[in-house]
Amino acid sequence: MKLSLTGNYSLGGVITVWILCISALITTVQSARADEAQNSIRTIDLSTFLNGEVIAKLTLDKPLVNLPVGMVLDNPHRIYFDFYNVSNKLGKNVQEAAEGDLRSANIIQVGDRTRVVLNLARLMRHDIRAENNLVFIRLVSVAENSASNAVVRFAEESPNKRMNSLQDIDFRRGPNGEGRVEVDMTKAGMSVDVQQQGEDIIVEFFDTLLPASLIRRYDVMDFATPIHTIETFKKGDNVRMLVKAGGRWEHSARQSGTRFVLDVRALSEDEEEQAKRKRVYGGYTGERLSLNFQDVEVRAVLQVIADFTNLNIIASDSVGGNLTLRLKDVPWDQALDIVLQAHDLDKRKNGNVIFVAPRKEMADRELLDLEAKMQITEMEPLRSEIYHLNHRRVNSMSFEGMLSQRGTINIDEISNTITVTDIPVRLEEVRKRIQRLDVFERQVMIEARIVEAIETFSRNLGARFGIQNATGLGDQRLGISGSATGSSALAGGGAAGGANNLNVNLPAAAATGLLGGPAALGLSLMKINNGRLINLELSALETDRKGRVIASPRVVTAHGIEAIIEQGDRVPYQQATSSGATSIRFMDATLRLKVKPLITHNGQIDMELNVNQDKIGVPINQFLPPPINTKQVTTKVLVENGGTVVIGGIFDRTENEVVNKVPMLGDIPVLGNVFKNTSKQDDKRELLIFVTPRILSDSLNLQ
Repeated sequence: MKLSLTGNYSLGGVITVWILCISALITTVQSARADEAQNSIRTIDLSTFLNGEVIAKLTLDKPLVNLPVGMVLDNPHRIYFDFYNVSNKLGKNVQEAAEGDLRSANIIQVGDRTRVVLNLARLMRHDIRAENNLVFIRLVSVAENSASNAVVRFAEESPNKRMNSLQDIDFRRGPNGEGRVEVDMTKAGMSVDVQQQGEDIIVEFFDTLLPASLIRRYDVMDFATPIHTIETFKKGDNVRMLVKAGGRWEHSARQSGTRFVLDVRALSEDEEEQAKRKRVYGGYTGERLSLNFQDVEVRAVLQVIADFTNLNIIASDSVGGNLTLRLKDVPWDQALDIVLQAHDLDKRKNGNVIFVAPRKEMADRELLDLEAKMQITEMEPLRSEIYHLNHRRVNSMSFEGMLSQRGTINIDEISNTITVTDIPVRLEEVRKRIQRLDVFERQVMIEARIVEAIETFSRNLGARFGIQNATGLGDQRLGISGSATGSSALAGGGAAGGANNLNVNLPAAAATGLLGGPAALGLSLMKINNGRLINLELSALETDRKGRVIASPRVVTAHGIEAIIEQGDRVPYQQATSSGATSIRFMDATLRLKVKPLITHNGQIDMELNVNQDKIGVPINQFLPPPINTKQVTTKVLVENGGTVVIGGIFDRTENEVVNKVPMLGDIPVLGNVFKNTSKQDDKRELLIFVTPRILSDSLNLQ
């Protein structure tokens, strides 16, 4: 900066000019810093997936120049990220997580820096990436040492313990058109969880029995309320009620004694308009106003907004300065944010009171409040609670990261109980985790049916033919004889005679596996003038067999646990060693079903299957072990509860036709059938494997 002075001036005037220039320079630097710190965090969304992965999505006003680096801390496990030149516009400092290994997120602003602290239940790996003005933080659980991986399971509940039970479910239309669901229970003060998922409301009654008469689906659309259907069913040890609604609505729930009431109310036109404004104006819902001020005090603008909204706005003593603005038809809450951003201010709302102060002052106050709460936590007296475990053992669930530094946990495997000593807030977190995870381990019955259909057909035709001298001339014959192999000869005087004085010996062959031979029809024809006999024997055999072999192995296993059922023989055989000696070895020829089922969130069953059926074949010789005829299928399928799927099929067909005949004579039309035999075979085999999974209820009955 260059400053030149001309004309007559005094020393006091020069000092005054220099002070004005320095003030202008400071104001320019502050304005530049204010412009640089315009970025802010607007929302944080925490999502947990089925594989345990957690995604934290941060929405900012504009993209970041540099991504922050995560710092990992333990005892307890935490990961924090420092966002420089970014302010906290969430309106709160803590955001709770619904479930998973991410417990909560703390957002603390100190000066021009905002720190996001992720509080974890266990050690997790992280990575961070940005897309435009969105920042995604991904958390994945990693294995720790055996002590860290020790988890707690809960034993089955004592049968003498009296559980809560639903008595009645009633629906009625409220005086203002709202849908009201009233549930009567047997015990007061039971835990009930209500959450909204899209257009559905899920009500979970913990440790509750459901009578068979209440397992049904109610259609209540005729009542003209937002509620369309109500469905109640068992979910482990809990009872789940699924309420489906339509349109735009809001819900509220209350519990008094043994009665639980859920109200679903349609939004009014004003409320619908407010929701529409929020969508149109990027989250702002206030009435629109116009402001046109030239060099006006910030406090005066805050007073105008307070008069317009009828809200109580309290400004800190450190709030000051002037500003010039021209706003036309903008929501008042957006105008207030613009004014606060222009002078590095922040606000906190409590009811109809808004407190305004500089960001640093607001952050310092909240930091002091947080430190005071932490000091109170350190000084708060400890309590001990004993949790009786219901369905799991004491080595399957982790409580790491949930206890304070003074908290302790004691596991008793004999009685399946957990004793926790900590402050009341931490004890409540432990109780909620036990209540959420201590559920019945669902089981599945898998039944496989191996069907082998066999159909065989064979037809054999043949004849034996000869000419005999019936005048006592001895055994002189003139004819043709042959065998089933097709050889034939012309002979005289019986040199080639066949059995029973028949010269053509081509009978029908016996079918494989049958004890008896083919049926035969014999005829003797005599010529009177020379006393010769013509002997003819026709034989025919036709067999048709149909059979079906069924094997049906079934097994029951828990969700995610592999099960194997096997039945069959172990076939011994001799095996030579390098020294020349022999040893006895065994081969398995078994019927085996191996399956690993996974129950999906929508009640379907994902199965990894291996079905194997082996049979002992016919040995080739005495020196080799018998062959093993194998039928096997390995696959992975998704099946609905109680559904049947065909996971494999093999179709085998064998056709064979054989003709044995005397050359030339067997080709004579019609008469040639006497000089040949035929054999026809048509065998069909078909193998099908059916699998039917069924989910078992808590009482081990089929659902």
